[in-house]
Amino acid sequence: MESPFPGMDPYLEQYWCEVHHRLITYTGDKLQPDLPEELRARVEERVFVESDDSEYRSLYPDVHVVDRGALSQPAAAVSQSGLAVCEPLLVHIDEPISQGYVEIVDAASGNRVITVIEFLSPSNKLPGKGQDLYLRKQREVRKAGISLVEIDLTRTGRRVLVLPPERIPPPHRTTYQVCVQRGWKPTIVEVYRAPLSERLPVIRIPLRETDADLPLDLQALIDQCYRNGRYDDLDYQSDPNPPLGSSDAAWTDELLRAKGMR
Repeated sequence: MESPFPGMDPYLEQYWCEVHHRLITYTGDKLQPDLPEELRARVEERVFVESDDSEYRSLYPDVHVVDRGALSQPAAAVSQSGLAVCEPLLVHIDEPISQGYVEIVDAASGNRVITVIEFLSPSNKLPGKGQDLYLRKQREVRKAGISLVEIDLTRTGRRVLVLPPERIPPPHRTTYQVCVQRGWKPTIVEVYRAPLSERLPVIRIPLRETDADLPLDLQALIDQCYRNGRYDDLDYQSDPNPPLGSSDAAWTDELLRAKGMR
């Protein structure tokens, strides 16, 4: 059960809420055994509420769906006392949305945060409460001298990485993007290319300045998501949502036709 794509599968983005949870969990599990004795990988989350008219909510519907069927007229039930009980209108209020991320903490120093690893979601990249919270966290992490790893594997919205897109040289402006800023090198950002047509990179996860980096194989994580999520039923006949750019769309069509999926 493998994706036809050599790198990130753009069709997974329609299930990003689930894929994101898996990526966070698998990342913590992968790093935990190789961390120095004093360090721990912890899964944390931000929780917020988006309004019903937000662009994010229109792209990613609520998990809970209630089907009441088609009723031409409201039905009235009769209670044991013989009174007719009116049928209420069900109105959904906003549900909290959570953004998960991984923190590497130093247990020997009161759980001081060493590194933050973020897999960006559309809620980070579209205007609204989710983006506001993310940008605030980004500023706080940089100000505190904590290392920040930002992994953007979605195409919805605008890039909000620590390094603005216009400051990335054109050959490194790829469909997906990874930026790493070490807490002790605040003026340097490490940029990883992640084009659609190539395998996702193995990136360096910084710990303390005196520690060796840990490798994190992003492709292995996405492959694990694909297998465990059983996404072999994805509809590759249709275009992905959101749509691909013209060059990526042409390359995708050629790839899927060569594999007999179109």
